[in-house]
Amino acid sequence: MGMKKQVELLAPAGNFESMMAAIQGGADAVYFGIEQLNMRARATMNFTLDDLEAVSKLCQKHGVRSYITLNTILYNHDLSLMKRIVDEAIKHQISAVIASDQAVINYASSKGLPVHISTQVNISNIETVKFYAHFADVMVLARELSMVQMKEITQAIEREQIKGPSGELVKIEVFAHGALCMAISGKCYLSLHTHNSSANRGVCIQNCRRTYDVKDRDEGHEFHIENEYILSPKDLNTLPFLDQLLDTGVSVLKLEGRARAPEYVKTVTKAYKEAIEAVQDGSFTQEKVDTWMAEVEKVYNRGFWGGYYLGKQLGEWSDSYGSKATTKKVYLGKGVRFFPKLGVGEFKIEGHQFAKGDTLLVTGPTTGVLEFTAEEIRVEDQAVETVANGVSCSIRVPEKIRASDKLYKIVAA
Repeated sequence: MGMKKQVELLAPAGNFESMMAAIQGGADAVYFGIEQLNMRARATMNFTLDDLEAVSKLCQKHGVRSYITLNTILYNHDLSLMKRIVDEAIKHQISAVIASDQAVINYASSKGLPVHISTQVNISNIETVKFYAHFADVMVLARELSMVQMKEITQAIEREQIKGPSGELVKIEVFAHGALCMAISGKCYLSLHTHNSSANRGVCIQNCRRTYDVKDRDEGHEFHIENEYILSPKDLNTLPFLDQLLDTGVSVLKLEGRARAPEYVKTVTKAYKEAIEAVQDGSFTQEKVDTWMAEVEKVYNRGFWGGYYLGKQLGEWSDSYGSKATTKKVYLGKGVRFFPKLGVGEFKIEGHQFAKGDTLLVTGPTTGVLEFTAEEIRVEDQAVETVANGVSCSIRVPEKIRASDKLYKIVAA
């Protein structure tokens, strides 16, 4: 059974807050972009070469593997930056590089940096696995495969003993949760066609998430498509059938979301970590699935479906723009200082007011994500029930907070 094997949970990290959130959620590994040569080049949250040392130290401190995404199409003028990134990754002991362009695959392999093959390569059969086994120990399959097809590939790897450069059997990675693109494993030209901004260079403007009018060219009748974003799939969610997904023999579960908020990363990572452990110890039940589903529904999502894994031919389309999350966060203010003996954080309130009993959220690059209830609030050393905008207050916090951490309250969406 595939269930017995070790499963790596791979979480997204768009910045240090999200990286810390992934670690807190129980990730075994994190993946992140450096500079602009990755599929989230437009995100404001990419790390720079100067951040690599800090990223590496943070991951090593927590025993988490670190993977750089270098998975865009590359042109000649990109090659020197690509080589610098690979060289720096080796210098700072980054665990691996996720690549689709043969230039990266070839250069990283020649330098001894482990390579993971990106979903952009569309690996859909065992012969392609054999080809890339010359370069890579881990391969992400095309997103369009069913679980039956995935199991055939992992069984063939086992049967034929297909090994990567490390001498170990090739590991198969699949996406388990997050945004899905209507295009074949993300290869889309809409954004390039309309805005000269290529998805395959990491600068997709997401035309597919919008509403469209359809025009009859013979008579000129126009239809506004109500209630269905016809190009925008719901988010992938494999929690309801995670036991079946792990039974296919895959080794790595990847969560999408490098452009998502840190509380999203922590919530989703934690749910999948618990689900993997439940499958492995035999305690995976519908009741637990319902609990995890309620958790992941609280954070950003476009509604959920099971992707192509269950053998469905076409996507389920979202019926609304943006998120269907059951909760949202409202900005309150910033951290000022922490009093360790009292276990109290001081905050300057700059946004909305809040009250005792509210659910609060603190995020920060070192703090990661803290969620707790406001049980005790003090203003000028007096206990208060509510705090207004513009006031400094102290709140009992479960862990250390830092200056410039952001404070939010969580409310129903």
